Amino acid sequence: MVKKNSVFKKKSFIITAVIVAVVIIIGGWFIGTYNSMVRANEAVDGKWSQVETDLQRRADLIPNLVNTVKGYASHENEIFQQVSDARARLMGASTPQATLEANDALTTGLGRLLAIVENYPNLKANTNFIQLQDELAGTENRIAVSRKDYNNQVRNFNQGIKTFPRNLLAGMFGFAERTYFEAESGKKDTPVVDFN
Repeated sequence: MVKKNSVFKKKSFIITAVIVAVVIIIGGWFIGTYNSMVRANEAVDGKWSQVETDLQRRADLIPNLVNTVKGYASHENEIFQQVSDARARLMGASTPQATLEANDALTTGLGRLLAIVENYPNLKANTNFIQLQDELAGTENRIAVSRKDYNNQVRNFNQGIKTFPRNLLAGMFGFAERTYFEAESGKKDTPVVDFN
């Protein structure tokens, strides 16, 4: 009877140890998976912050550009107002979708503004305008790079929360698919800024 009791205790200890080990492994997986989703979400936010920084830089250049062009083409008020309104929308945008829409409107307005420059050869030779042109071209390149980095991070995050079994945890903890920052249909490329 003592032997039977000893065998029973040994079996129950093994079963308990296996159950505890399984719980620890599953708990560790839950914690590790949750933490990796938090890190991925924060990485998306970090990349979005860089996009916003680059868009802010471009928005800061626009008033100087508009004022320079105004000096030569003061009768183009509709274009100046469109650019100004689009810039204000961009500065007030609070979501990636609103930012995308405002950015598209600003890109369109800038395209129209820069198109009128062709009618003013003296403006094209203005040193202030040339400097603004160079800064704007560099900023457009920065925006393209930061947008690409953001979209890559969004893709990684979205793939991570959609794959099984992580999708179960993502839904349970409120991780939702993030939005890409894509160019408006028909405007897939960075605007060409060339005044030569």
